[in-house]
Amino acid sequence: MSIIAESPKYLQVFSDGVVKRFAPPIVDASSELTYGFRSKDVIIDQSKPISGRIFLPDTKDSTAQLPVLVYFHGGGFCIGSTTWCGYHHFLGDLSVECRCIVLSVDYRLAPENKLPIAYEDCFASLKWLSMKSNSDPWLKSADLSRVFLSGDSAGGNITHHVGVRALQDNECCVKILGLIPVHPYFGSEKRTEIEMAEGEGEGAEEEVKSNDMFWRLSLPEGSNRDHSACNFENLELSEAEWSKFPKVVVYVAGLDFLKERGVMYADYLKNKGVEVELIEAENEKHVYHVFLPEAESTRLLQRQMSAFINQP
Repeated sequence: MSIIAESPKYLQVFSDGVVKRFAPPIVDASSELTYGFRSKDVIIDQSKPISGRIFLPDTKDSTAQLPVLVYFHGGGFCIGSTTWCGYHHFLGDLSVECRCIVLSVDYRLAPENKLPIAYEDCFASLKWLSMKSNSDPWLKSADLSRVFLSGDSAGGNITHHVGVRALQDNECCVKILGLIPVHPYFGSEKRTEIEMAEGEGEGAEEEVKSNDMFWRLSLPEGSNRDHSACNFENLELSEAEWSKFPKVVVYVAGLDFLKERGVMYADYLKNKGVEVELIEAENEKHVYHVFLPEAESTRLLQRQMSAFINQP
């Protein structure tokens, strides 16, 4: 048995199909109030399976309706979980800062489940949310006319694609008011300047190899990086659909290898007439908020996201 794909510390794929994934510390959900929020795990679709974790802020017996943030974790479509310690604390604290309900989705992972399965699983979470809002006591205060989609890295990519799917689906029972991609993961066959800067001391060569591997493992068989899942410019929308596209705030990190892609994405949306804002954390690395959930830069990100979600 040999290794056919590998990202050191994160992923190994063996010739017999076995996949070994990075396994950081995880946190169990708890219905006990901790740090101002409660959490519980839910089954979105047992047959697939798709699961999720709900974060509920302490509303002190308030009857006010709360906005809902549906969050998609990162990991190159191949790793990641809402149970990871960094995600649990970031999203729990975010629910408190935003005074919103957070539904974090555990979608099926590649390479066993290639795209568009992650998109389908995450869109299914919106339908589950609409069905459960009247029966799950944790969702009784959910305002489905104020739903926001967010995610980091591959989850930022999913945010875009699920937002498009919701826009095109006349049966979608929630109202998407905004998209919040954090350090979104996109690509193309054409390299960016950073991606071509091999051997210049910025680790670009290894980053390119790693990103190529994750795309190779996650894209449909026979596809390249110009597939619409990877290259956002190749996903066709009509002018009428672009006119209905929700507001977007794109977050990038100054030290992130993927920063160029995030800036290109924001510019592309702006050129299509979408109301979009680009916010950069100048001295931060890719998905710093997951690895440093208590850092001041993470707290700033949470405050910025809260301002977007709670704007008049």
